[in-house]
Amino acid sequence: MRILFLTSFLALFTTFVSAQELTVATVTRPPFSMLEEGAETGFSVELWQALAADMGRETSFQRAEQFGDMLDLVAQGEADAAIANISITAAREAAFDFSQPIFESGLQIMVHGDASRASIWSALFSKDILLAIALSFGVLFAGGMLMWRFERGREGYFDQPAKEAAFPAFWWALNLVVNGGFEERVPRSVFGRLFGVLLVVSSLFVVSLVVAKITATLTVAEIQSSVNSVNDLYGKKVGTTRGSTASTYLDGRGVNHRGYDDLAGLLEAFESGALAAVVFDAPILAYYVNTSDGDAALAGPVFLRENYGIVLPSGSDLAEPLNQSLLRLRENGTYDEIYRKWFGVR
Repeated sequence: MRILFLTSFLALFTTFVSAQELTVATVTRPPFSMLEEGAETGFSVELWQALAADMGRETSFQRAEQFGDMLDLVAQGEADAAIANISITAAREAAFDFSQPIFESGLQIMVHGDASRASIWSALFSKDILLAIALSFGVLFAGGMLMWRFERGREGYFDQPAKEAAFPAFWWALNLVVNGGFEERVPRSVFGRLFGVLLVVSSLFVVSLVVAKITATLTVAEIQSSVNSVNDLYGKKVGTTRGSTASTYLDGRGVNHRGYDDLAGLLEAFESGALAAVVFDAPILAYYVNTSDGDAALAGPVFLRENYGIVLPSGSDLAEPLNQSLLRLRENGTYDEIYRKWFGVR
């Protein structure tokens, strides 16, 4: 009789525990967790809902304002789990338990899509380029007027007052430099012919120097504007969120950056032009680039590969049934179905 009573009590207790509602903390991180028309949605949210259904548990969500607040809810026992884009790191593993990985990700860089184009135009109208062009025009004008001085009264082309001869003389010098000669206006004076030869020879160096200057300026501008890896971030205005794996990584590489309290503040600073580049989780940046109206682009490959997991309190009894459910969802295709909905075919 006593054994029957204990068995019944344990069965009732197990049923009570399994039916107890779970509180899950999360934070807005599209496309992993967000609110759409008041409904909880996103990859991590839908995956959790499938896991909870497999475990036979009800769920209530508690949305935190910031990423750190979400983890604090778990640490303080106010939430049974936390979901979003939570990277599994050694520091977090020391304070929490994690489920098996639910998503493979990494960091990536986002820049303004028009950054390279804007830099090229600014380089074309830079002080160095404009100075080189102005100096070239000045040399051509001076050379043309000097030839006018030598050839006036000898070559009909130059036989006019200085004021009227200014443009024809400049045009003569320009043709000499560009075409290597002005056959129908051959100098007739000794000094004119000597100066003409000098102009032809020196024009080769002048043109080469001007072209080299413009090419070098544009090349430097292109290199400075291009961001293809973390090595290109030095000296640029870079941002990420405080306490994130991206912030830790940038600190380790010695890249100066601004830290923002949340993703919304980070993206707002980027949109306003306060940041030249953002370093953050690759899938979140990809989602922003594909869904926003702004001119943003991903730069370079994904780096610092990392896995996302579900955070649980240290020693949580939920870890084992949660991991078993996760394995079942992978085996029966539910996980792949949810993944394809949010990220397409892998």
